[in-house]
Order: sequence, then C-alpha cells, then structure tokens
Amino acid sequence: MNHYETVFILTPVLSDAQMKEAVENFKTVLTSAGAEIMNEENWGLRKLAYPIQKKSTGFYTLIEFDANPDVVKKLETAFRRDEKVLRFLTFRLDKYAAEYAVKRRSLRGAKVNETKVEEVKEN
Repeated sequence: MNHYETVFILTPVLSDAQMKEAVENFKTVLTSAGAEIMNEENWGLRKLAYPIQKKSTGFYTLIEFDANPDVVKKLETAFRRDEKVLRFLTFRLDKYAAEYAVKRRSLRGAKVNETKVEEVKEN
C-alpha cells in the first residue's frame, strides 16, 4: 500500500452542509475501496489563483490516505463525475514526504492544543 494525498476544490456556491456531504461522499469512495484515511483537513473557502468556470473562490479540502493504486483511479473517476469539483490533484508521497506529513500533522495538533489552553487561561 502506498501513502497518497489528494487536494480538491469544490464550487463556492455550495452551502456548508452540501460541502461536507460532498467530502463525506469522497471519503466513502475511499473507504469502500479499501483505503485507510490518515488525515483530513478542511482549508475552507479560499481565493483561487485564477478564475475556474467563472468562479474566483472555492472550498479546499485535503485528504491523506493509504491505499493501492487502483483506488486512486476510482477516486479520480468520482471527482470527474461530480460537477461540484472544480479541480483535484492526487499524488503518491515518497517516504520523505510521508515523514514530513506526519510531522506537519503533529505540529498542527500542537498548535490547536496551545490555542485551547490559551482560551482556557483567558476565561
């Protein structure tokens, strides 16, 4: 099994519930095909570098997963069939990138914990 990372951009006209539902659908495609989801990050609504389909913003989502190569084909087919997806990119991480991803996740988790501690101290 290889370690993969996929980032996709959903159209900004979706409501928050519709966006979360679309992300859950893609996670279901992965898990039903035998992939193990390692991490999911919702980056929120961000400005695009250039307009895509006359839209200047989009909902960004990152998913890290371990899977066989045939699972990636199923996921990308699901991306292409869904009209809510503006762009997507899936790539296999080598051992160095996988180590960096683990380190980045742990640092991100530490920052979230620090923020929660600071909020508690303020109250």
